[in-house]
Amino acid sequence: MANTYNPYDNVLKTVKDAADILGYSESDIEAIKYPERELKVAIPVCMDDGTTHVFEGYRIQHSTSRGPAKGGIRFHPAVNENEVKALAAWMTFKCAVVNIPYGGGKGGVICDPNKLSERELRAITRRFTAAIAPLIGPDQDIPAPDVGSNATVMGWMMDTYSMLKGHCVHGVVTGKPIELGGALGRNEATGRGVMFTTKNILNKLNVPIQGTTVAVQGMGNVGSITAKLLNEEGMKVVAVSDVSGGIYKADGLNIPAIIDYLSKDRKNLLTGYEEDGITRITNEELLELDVKVLIPAALENQINASNADRIKADIIVEAANGPIASEADATLNQKGITVVPDILSNAGGVVVSYFEWVQNIQSVSWTEKEVNEKLKNIMDPAFEAVWNIAQKEHTTLRTGAYLIAVKRVVEAKKARAIWP
Repeated sequence: MANTYNPYDNVLKTVKDAADILGYSESDIEAIKYPERELKVAIPVCMDDGTTHVFEGYRIQHSTSRGPAKGGIRFHPAVNENEVKALAAWMTFKCAVVNIPYGGGKGGVICDPNKLSERELRAITRRFTAAIAPLIGPDQDIPAPDVGSNATVMGWMMDTYSMLKGHCVHGVVTGKPIELGGALGRNEATGRGVMFTTKNILNKLNVPIQGTTVAVQGMGNVGSITAKLLNEEGMKVVAVSDVSGGIYKADGLNIPAIIDYLSKDRKNLLTGYEEDGITRITNEELLELDVKVLIPAALENQINASNADRIKADIIVEAANGPIASEADATLNQKGITVVPDILSNAGGVVVSYFEWVQNIQSVSWTEKEVNEKLKNIMDPAFEAVWNIAQKEHTTLRTGAYLIAVKRVVEAKKARAIWP
């Protein structure tokens, strides 16, 4: 399965489904089926032991029809070209569904940050930034954090690009440290957007927030903050997991204690966490728990043809990008499971990245309260629009989201026309 799965095929199928409903011809969507630019780079690094190791990296721009390309940098051993292409395309449609003036891009380096020293990780980041520098910039392509990267990495990227340009360029990346022009609230933005979305779908389905059970797969930035915020809202987080496995507790886990433990050292994993009454489970078992809400916040292709029929949750809110393979969508729909798609539910990160970029360009600063309010003012209407069109067209929420997003991208492309 891992050898044959191509997430970019997922993207193309979903786009085609939406285009058919919208009445677009093959010619109308032909251009958006292909990324505009794909760059593969070699990153030679002198390791701590004195040896030279060459890492491979990518930066792919799927579309700039609606504005500069926008998307994260992923440091992970499983990074590959098709994954980065899919992630870049998802960013195009994610920005379109929440109607911010960006296209989609994505980058990745094949490496395991957990096995690298800080100096080695910094060296990879700087050399990778130099290699993709011709493609990026505040007016053309703006990277951000993703799996395996964070604000510190974005600070190194911003500094490297600035050194190459000979002056400080705050707006080349988002998700930076506050001291370098980062936005207040950016670190929590994706998780906060997932929280807003979860509350919105529970409200639509007349499910109370208080005491409703939720399982979160993945305790990276997005998963941990989602778990924290949903716990604060009164939901009962009964299971969480990371690469080392998961933990389950029917009465609800001590989420603040778990986050405190994981944050003390980036190499801390759930396998070393202790709490009375917990049961050790696998990531696969977490996905199949009998909970009201399941939030996959790890990697793509976690729910697929092999396990879709065993999913018991009533609602799935996609916090990761592409966690459900296209062949699993039909099974989940037949089972009556409501799925809120990634391009809507996890868009909070790119929305606040947009806010950070705007602040950098205008040399202004917003308070965290202002940022969170502005985020809610975008996420809530976007959810409402997706819900309404899905109800009107009798489609899933995923198709509804793509009906909005594909139309905005295609119409922008038509308005610009094909050059020359």
